Amino acid sequence: MTISTSDAPEDLIRAEALALGFDLCRFTDLDDAWPAAGRLETFVGEGRHGEMGWMAETLDRRRHPRAMWADARSAIVLGVNYGPDSDPMLALQDPTRAAISVYARGDDYHDLIKKRLKALARFLQARFGGELKVFVDTAPLLEKPLAERAGIGWQGRHTNLVSREFGSWLFLGSILTTLELEPDAAEPVHCGSCTACLQACPTDAFPAPFQLDARRCISYLTIELKGPIPREFRPALGNRIYGCDDCLAVCPWNKFAQAGREQKLAAREALRSPGLAELARLDDAAFRELFARGPVKRIGRDRFVRNVLYAIGNSGEPALAPEAVALLGDPSPLVRGAAVWALSRLLPDTAFAELRARTAGMEQDPEVLAEWAATGAPPTPARP
Repeated sequence: MTISTSDAPEDLIRAEALALGFDLCRFTDLDDAWPAAGRLETFVGEGRHGEMGWMAETLDRRRHPRAMWADARSAIVLGVNYGPDSDPMLALQDPTRAAISVYARGDDYHDLIKKRLKALARFLQARFGGELKVFVDTAPLLEKPLAERAGIGWQGRHTNLVSREFGSWLFLGSILTTLELEPDAAEPVHCGSCTACLQACPTDAFPAPFQLDARRCISYLTIELKGPIPREFRPALGNRIYGCDDCLAVCPWNKFAQAGREQKLAAREALRSPGLAELARLDDAAFRELFARGPVKRIGRDRFVRNVLYAIGNSGEPALAPEAVALLGDPSPLVRGAAVWALSRLLPDTAFAELRARTAGMEQDPEVLAEWAATGAPPTPARP
């Protein structure tokens, strides 16, 4: 559907988007082939998506925006700056406190951006007509390649989007529409010879520049992985209990991410650098209350406390050992296993051996028994 107006429709749409709180608004057509589809197929084919089975299940729909909606003719790509007001790497300096990824310290960005997208969609339909669909990170749409094509930014060596205006700190939202809008120029890669993001990764999750193996990524391990985190990666977690900002935080383009500060998503004070001891004591109700409005709630209390216990084990602080001891009797085997590992790191060998002797006969779960076995002689399994 071609639209006609005395003012350029793209200018009107962009002005409305900025008024609604978006920081960037660009346009692209959907006519060309989609090189990102091949990269995604390789990513899934090599198993680098790990337990994220939905990526394989929706692979065909992700090959091109029109594979998901054949009538789409243009995409409106929106960016929201969430740049932090302090260096997120500072959160790693106190191992007794938790480091939560910048994007997860406030309200869930999906809810906030979707409200803005729906408001912009109402404007579009009232002013120009046409059909449309809105997307925020949850549908099978490759938003980062779409944003690159629209000129929002480019995918850096860390595979995340980088903007000349906002560095590596952008949330994305998209609107596919039957309207035919004038496309903006694509954004070329401006990384030069910089490899800071690759060097910053604690777990070497980048097998090559512009490639990610999610199975090694701390964000995947702490958020997507449902079972115990592989032992080889646990020390590298440090005190990162939800996500990891290292590759984003070291990007030199962040120095330009000062504009639009007034629109950044505010962090909740309680989530800036909470104490590990307090987080370890959360039961399900307290967990739900603390993270009621944020994205952390989606992983559930048990997976979250698992992460907290790994951080406690990495803290080097024996004073935190009682928090792990208290969780040896937790209803969740995932939590109990993480508590075993934490205590094996914090307690002297003699004290840990005494603890193992006291817990003999109390455990039945095979994964928890495997954690005990990995630390030395396992306790005798409890009789049924």
